[in-house]
Amino acid sequence: MEPFIVSALKYRPQTFKDVVGQSAITNTLKNAIDQNHLAQALLFTGPRGVGKTTCARILAKMINSKGAEHENEDFAFNIFELDAASNNSVDDIRSLTDQVRIPPQVGNYKVYIIDEVHMLSPSAFNAFLKTLEEPPKHCIFILATTEKHKIIPTILSRCQIFDFKRINVNDAKNYLKVIAQEQGINAEDDALHIIAQKADGAMRDALSIFDRVVSFSGKNLTRQAVTENLNVLDYDTFFEATDLIVENKIPELLLHFNHILSKGFDGHHFITGLASHFRDLLVCRTPQTIELLEVGEDTKKTYKTQSELTSQTFLIHAIELANDCDLKYKTSKNQRLLVELCLMQLASITFDGEKKKPSGFIIPASYFRSKNIAEVKIKRPETTSEKPAQEPTEQIPPSTEKVEEPKASYVKAELPKPVIKSTQRPTSGLSLSSIRKKKEHQIKLMEVTVDEEDLPNDSFTLETLIKFWNIFVTKLETEGKYNLAAILQIDTPKLINENTIRLEFPNTTNKIEVERQQFELLQYLRKSVNNFSISLDIVVNETLEKQYAYTPEDKYQKLVEKNIHVELLRKTFDLDL
Repeated sequence: MEPFIVSALKYRPQTFKDVVGQSAITNTLKNAIDQNHLAQALLFTGPRGVGKTTCARILAKMINSKGAEHENEDFAFNIFELDAASNNSVDDIRSLTDQVRIPPQVGNYKVYIIDEVHMLSPSAFNAFLKTLEEPPKHCIFILATTEKHKIIPTILSRCQIFDFKRINVNDAKNYLKVIAQEQGINAEDDALHIIAQKADGAMRDALSIFDRVVSFSGKNLTRQAVTENLNVLDYDTFFEATDLIVENKIPELLLHFNHILSKGFDGHHFITGLASHFRDLLVCRTPQTIELLEVGEDTKKTYKTQSELTSQTFLIHAIELANDCDLKYKTSKNQRLLVELCLMQLASITFDGEKKKPSGFIIPASYFRSKNIAEVKIKRPETTSEKPAQEPTEQIPPSTEKVEEPKASYVKAELPKPVIKSTQRPTSGLSLSSIRKKKEHQIKLMEVTVDEEDLPNDSFTLETLIKFWNIFVTKLETEGKYNLAAILQIDTPKLINENTIRLEFPNTTNKIEVERQQFELLQYLRKSVNNFSISLDIVVNETLEKQYAYTPEDKYQKLVEKNIHVELLRKTFDLDL
């Protein structure tokens, strides 16, 4: 029985044309050899399993064979490989520099391949600097590393750097297809595609996964066998989840997620896969971006069909929700609930349910025309001792008949604001407790909504407005709201049109305070002048602030305006200001 050789070794490229996915680098190296432009120090860097060491060995053979690619001739006596991970001391580098002086016995060059060169110690790097800068003519150094940032800059500046890229999914899949055909394995295109995706750009990993799956499924390699063996979520999982999301089937979606968890899959893996699925659906919607979809041809058709059932707005919103769940997953204390909440939000994006109407009650506009007291329906708190009266299905017009209180569902209240007697000491208008109480009171008032159609809109004069304005200010002072009363006396209200009142204040603080409490002011003014279209236009005029720095003469003039006898008093007794 012949020993088994893993595919990563058995199918290791022997020439540059066999290297997968690095055509730019292999062509450059070929031309450098042909034109005799090859540097004496090369650095191959890139992810694992993309062909760095393989290209270094092929290059070493081609240098000694004068550019010809001989698969059987390896010039082993001229190629020296050093594993820097285990030989990273100064003594190891000194031993290497001693060997450099000796010319090759066979061929023209001695090639030194130092793998994982970033593992050298700082002192070993420094010992290697001089040799790397001025190597003998018969020596070429090829350094390979996966972490270029760990190499000191003085080494990098002495090397010609080649950056190896990750092998794309299609190139890896096509190479696996060739290997499957050589081994007589019947492999589905989607199965090979999943293996290539799982490898994440590393050809060596793809070959290792291929050997593992072949050992599991034998000569018939199916997509189901690959997903089962690799413990990855199949495309069908995300197709089914998306169908449930689009159809707004939240219970079935939660059961689907529970079924996935029961198979041993992680919720984080599912939500990231779902986000990628939405991304693939998004790129399917435009012919220009469909090439970004790295799936098999059969699966691509399924993606195209499902993408037609969704909109671009839905997919972008879905990606945002899934990505937000992905970011919060590691820090969440209840990770399953986080994913379930995300799924419910996804299934609610396109939900077109009936919008519930607000629970407020309508007061007809005719009530405001006839009298100041209207019957207003207000909410009564439910108690355990009393059963609330049944609400009428129709609005009841005002009546002169006396209604018994226990059976009535309407009580009389003064509009627009019921008088609330408080035994508490008056507080400042800017205190936190005052602001909180006013906000709560406004919320309660908003429970009674008014039919804005055909409301009274009588015309009024500026004199009438100022009259009721002063009455409101006096009312505020009576209630102990001296701060707001003082602010409202800073400027005399002006009419800039039929229904807009202009106020100017010297600073933003006054404006904010009035805007916070304008609800009560507008209610009073609208009811007083019988015009429910009145609004406030508050502006800040900083030039007014200078006017409040009064001189003694200004203060005296104000006193004289209020009482003309003050001037007579000053003249009689010859008083000075």
